[in-house]
Amino acid sequence: MNGTLLLRIAVAIILLTHSVFGMFNNGINDFGNLYLNQIGFAPFGVLIAWSVKLSHIVAAILFILNKYIKPAGFVTIFVLIMGIVLVHFQEGWFVVGGGRNGVEYNFLLICVLLAIMYPNGFKSVKTKD
Repeated sequence: MNGTLLLRIAVAIILLTHSVFGMFNNGINDFGNLYLNQIGFAPFGVLIAWSVKLSHIVAAILFILNKYIKPAGFVTIFVLIMGIVLVHFQEGWFVVGGGRNGVEYNFLLICVLLAIMYPNGFKSVKTKD
């Protein structure tokens, strides 16, 4: 059993729940129309919102299958960083408690994704002399 299995399943559950519910309650379309289009992504806000959520679903499946972990991780980290830049940074650090809607959750997910992508740490490539 791979040492990252528990983390991969946990991240997959988070990505799936964060995506699938928005497909059925119009949340993705609302995010695209009422947020992304309003901050300058018009007329592509809905397309971007759907692309983000579909990337989450694909990444979740890949994490469960333990396939293409690094590409799935890089795409998801990019989405999380953009979420920090566009939404969460202005709200501060805390998601709840000392604030609301801050960056701490995305920060933790990025760290977990890096741990999944690099379970043995970041190793430098050594060349032969």
